Amino acid sequence: MDTQRVGTRMVVAIGGNALLEAGSAAAAEQQFANALETAGPLVELIASGCGMVITHGNGPQVGAALLRSELAAGQAYTLPYDCCVASTQGEVGYVLQYALWQRMQQVGLRTPVVTVVTQVRVDRHDPAFDRPTKPVGPFESAQRVERLRQERGYVFADLGPRGFRRLVPSPAPREIVEVPAIRACLEEGLVVIAAGGGGVPVFNDKNVAKGVEAVIDKDLTSALLAAQIGADLLVIVTGEPQVFLDYGRPGQRPVDRLTAAEARRHLGAGQFPQGSMGPKIQAALDFLAQGGSRAIITDRANLVRAVEERAGTQIVPDEPHLLH
Repeated sequence: MDTQRVGTRMVVAIGGNALLEAGSAAAAEQQFANALETAGPLVELIASGCGMVITHGNGPQVGAALLRSELAAGQAYTLPYDCCVASTQGEVGYVLQYALWQRMQQVGLRTPVVTVVTQVRVDRHDPAFDRPTKPVGPFESAQRVERLRQERGYVFADLGPRGFRRLVPSPAPREIVEVPAIRACLEEGLVVIAAGGGGVPVFNDKNVAKGVEAVIDKDLTSALLAAQIGADLLVIVTGEPQVFLDYGRPGQRPVDRLTAAEARRHLGAGQFPQGSMGPKIQAALDFLAQGGSRAIITDRANLVRAVEERAGTQIVPDEPHLLH
């Protein structure tokens, strides 16, 4: 056991595409196989004494849930978007729990794992509700889009030859409702899977008649959760081993370490687009601004080495003398 890690508390954010590719014909088998690969380095960290909360994306899983709901309309009740987020929290949580349990048995570890269906409060007056931007669900024909606009008030974007997709708002996370439960589990030595898909968005206005149909960025929620549970580290697992500057260009170059000021400068200069690395960098900055000691961006293969500061991109607070 690495005694330096004993007592280290971390939030590890895993992308939904790391478990399931959208449109896969063998989705269930793929999720289990990918979860077993992901569980390996997670169990290594848990065995070394780390306290861990695992968050995850659920884009492909929610897309499939929405499609099943629409195809079954007339024979079963349709699921609103917030219920699809909640149900896929359970689905992905189970798959990860199973994978962690299997990997733990291989190394003689018996740490309990629990999935918490997690609600995240958003602000009813968030400007995102006036500008739906996140595409969700299946592609639709023009005829069906018109009917859904009239019947349900949905907003759609025309995405060319493939058809139309529904757009929903993406408000900022303000509060994680289940933080006390997550903290209690950590204090008892459990590994917690929480805030799947960025959490189920809710208003705190005592109106229980209807949930909120929106997408909360899972990395921003992960940063808020990490701050609220007093985590030492926020680890964001992506498809790349580390962050790159001038990504996709002939002169792209890897970055081993960024101070918060450097990360803000590159973000402002457009190095990290909003559709890819931008929210991850912003999540790292949010975590550091709320007292976090270090954020890491890396891939699954380099996860353990990145925690040991031997791989990935390390994002750290500014040196005190640079703040004046």
